[in-house]
Amino acid sequence: MTPLRYHGNRRLSAAIFMFAAAIPAVTLRAQDTGQISGIATDSAGAPIYYAQVTLSGSQPVFTDESGAFFFSHVSPGTRTITARRLGFAPLSVTVAVPDGNADIKDLALKLARLPTFLEAVLVETQRVNYTGRLAGYYQRLEKRNGGYFITRDQIDRENPRTLAQLLQHVPAISGTRMRGGGAGVRMRGRTCAPLVWLDATPMPAGELDLNAISPQTIQGIELYLGSTTAPARFLLNRDSNSCGTIVLWSRGPDTDPLRSSKPSQDLEQLVASLSVFTADQVDTRAELEVSSPPVTYPAPLFAEGVGGSVVAEFVVDTAGKVEEGTFGIVSSTNPLFSEAVREAVEGATYTPARRHRLRVRQLVQQPFSFVARRAGAGG
Repeated sequence: MTPLRYHGNRRLSAAIFMFAAAIPAVTLRAQDTGQISGIATDSAGAPIYYAQVTLSGSQPVFTDESGAFFFSHVSPGTRTITARRLGFAPLSVTVAVPDGNADIKDLALKLARLPTFLEAVLVETQRVNYTGRLAGYYQRLEKRNGGYFITRDQIDRENPRTLAQLLQHVPAISGTRMRGGGAGVRMRGRTCAPLVWLDATPMPAGELDLNAISPQTIQGIELYLGSTTAPARFLLNRDSNSCGTIVLWSRGPDTDPLRSSKPSQDLEQLVASLSVFTADQVDTRAELEVSSPPVTYPAPLFAEGVGGSVVAEFVVDTAGKVEEGTFGIVSSTNPLFSEAVREAVEGATYTPARRHRLRVRQLVQQPFSFVARRAGAGG
């Protein structure tokens, strides 16, 4: 019996050894792959939403609302990447994935528009009626007198790790460490902490750890370096404001649209089934009627002096109305511009498209250009 047990153990030991030896080989093969990431944009540099990006030998992916795409576990070698989107010419590029677990980052795919877009609608204004909880902030931001402002656009572009780090980009602001390990700031060489307000509410007495507030939750910041330069509503008393004033405004549903930029209906399937036609398939294209309601310039972006663009897509039915569930965004420089376009387009009227003299449903891709012409804005 002993020899049998002995030989059985030898066979078991050999099997374990072979299994253990195989593990490093599998690990090495997994490590010998790379990643590919990039962004798809239109010719103006605006990100293209929901473009299909394929990599030879991999499943296709779709770009997100920042135009980004990502492939993982890509084997070394020469690969072809193809990007497709309704309204754009397909684009193919060849990339060489190197050996040694190397990645390809920030691959730029710039797609050219096909001549199927309508003429761009120009949205410009010299005045906006500010309402809501941020009305006062937007009014002061537009005039820019008496204080220093950090806008949402600046925060998003800089993407700072901490609020204290962001504030130190302002001249005459220096950082300081708190006894408990938090972070604060000082204004113009003062040794005391400034008064901090959040959404028009003063913070409790004592120095606030600024890094307890994420910069990505802030819509805008006002800084008043003097003891009496802050607006009257932010003056508690001379002593409280003697070290300067910081006013923080948070983001919320009124600053960040919650609706999806993707249509609920499959537009590509509608076009493929010939139940909806594209601009190059009709004899007379759908056109926006002059009597349609205008697009409203978003108050936050007007106050900041930010311009931008949107390309929207939707189906215009045979009555000249935008069909429910077909509105989507092709590209956009800001979600607030997208929402302004959505609100206007869903109530707009178009001259219906015609094909062989009959009214037909048409997929419309309509560009919008936003230009802020603020009168008398300060620097």
